[in-house]
Amino acid sequence: MMKRMILTVAVMLSVWNSWGQSLHTHNAMLDSAFRLAVWTLDHNTHDGIVAAGAGYGGEWTRDASINCLNAVSLLCPEAAERTLWSVTEAGQRIGHQYWDKIIWTLAAQHHFEVTGDTSFLRRAYRCAARTMQELEAQCFDSAYGLFLGPAVFQDGIEAYPEPIYDHRKWDDSFVLRHPHSDSIRCLSTNVVYLLAYRSLGQMAHKLRLPAEQRRCQSKSAALAGSILRHLYDAPHHRLYYLIDHQGTCHHYQEGLGVSLALGAGLLNREEAGLVLANLKLTHYGIPSVSPSFPRNSRSRPGRHNMMIWPHINAFYADACAKIGAEDEFYRELENMAALAMVNGAGNFYEIYTIDGVPSGGWQCRALWDKKEHQTWCATGYLRLWIDHVFGLHFDDSGRRLQLRPMGMRDGSECRLDGIRWQNTELTIIVRGHGERRLVRINGLPADQPEIEPTGRPTTIEIDLSE
Repeated sequence: MMKRMILTVAVMLSVWNSWGQSLHTHNAMLDSAFRLAVWTLDHNTHDGIVAAGAGYGGEWTRDASINCLNAVSLLCPEAAERTLWSVTEAGQRIGHQYWDKIIWTLAAQHHFEVTGDTSFLRRAYRCAARTMQELEAQCFDSAYGLFLGPAVFQDGIEAYPEPIYDHRKWDDSFVLRHPHSDSIRCLSTNVVYLLAYRSLGQMAHKLRLPAEQRRCQSKSAALAGSILRHLYDAPHHRLYYLIDHQGTCHHYQEGLGVSLALGAGLLNREEAGLVLANLKLTHYGIPSVSPSFPRNSRSRPGRHNMMIWPHINAFYADACAKIGAEDEFYRELENMAALAMVNGAGNFYEIYTIDGVPSGGWQCRALWDKKEHQTWCATGYLRLWIDHVFGLHFDDSGRRLQLRPMGMRDGSECRLDGIRWQNTELTIIVRGHGERRLVRINGLPADQPEIEPTGRPTTIEIDLSE
């Protein structure tokens, strides 16, 4: 029955996929989920702007940025650029919810690396640098060396324990309407600021602004030290969620925060492995915030608490790949495909319960609607294939592509078609698993799996050692 359903969805998507990218492996579910992800991105692109999902518009800076960072800048750079500028204030500063909007900087730097567009880079740097200066003045807590504000993407109050959650305001879902929520210091938000400083430093380097580059490097190093000092428990190998307005550290596990911290290389390989081993996971992956708050339960899970948000699964898998936890990477890759194709019956839902049931979760004592075709879930799945299984990496010149593929878990062949990088149409074939053994570009042996844009169709074949 399951195989029949996957085949039916796959046939439908092969007709609907107008973007042309396709994946071919020996696993029908993985291939179908890839086609579904491409279709979802196409379906949610309106007037050249990528919306957050079928039930949402494109107005969130975090959604726009994460989608471009995941896959949109590569698959459709024109839509990516339009989407990124759509969440700014006339291109002068980054707009919308203040606490995590600086994530736009990561996407802007990545967009340049993919496109090589220096005019975009200059304009994006001015916008991001101006925004960072304003946020430093408004949101930086010098006592802790950390930035204030809620957690990345968690604008619903069910993401927070008491006393941040005020039970007297149980009917108000927006986090900032609860007292003191603007005076907390969260792991995910501060790691995003850290990554934004790094991105600004890279942009400044490319634009030959050495003083600004040094400033960003100094700020980045100082913020990394503050995160480790206040939110990392080295003896117990844990990264903590937040420090509240009273200075109390809440020892919850924030799925996105941990994933971003591990992916950012805040810890060395041994430390990261110990933190990874200590994480509390579910059958369907890392939960958003765990454990459950006392006001919630398994039968009434909080919308942001002990729920599976697949875009977090994607960040977690990305981090696992970066620190060498390959088994966990492949597990999350397969989880995301199963959630969409089996549990979601051909749909990248926004949220699932830890039992794998599509749901909107409980908030304000009501069960919220489940949302279909969520873009960042789809682009997160695409990112795992593009960045890791096939290993596409763009250098900071915007003119060179290197491939460092992981390949399939079982070493079987996988093929990616229809990727257009700048003016070059790519086909990428990877066989085996392990260290690189043999490279061919358009049938000819090559020393390195590295190319520049040529304007000609290019096939890259990489044989790995196993």
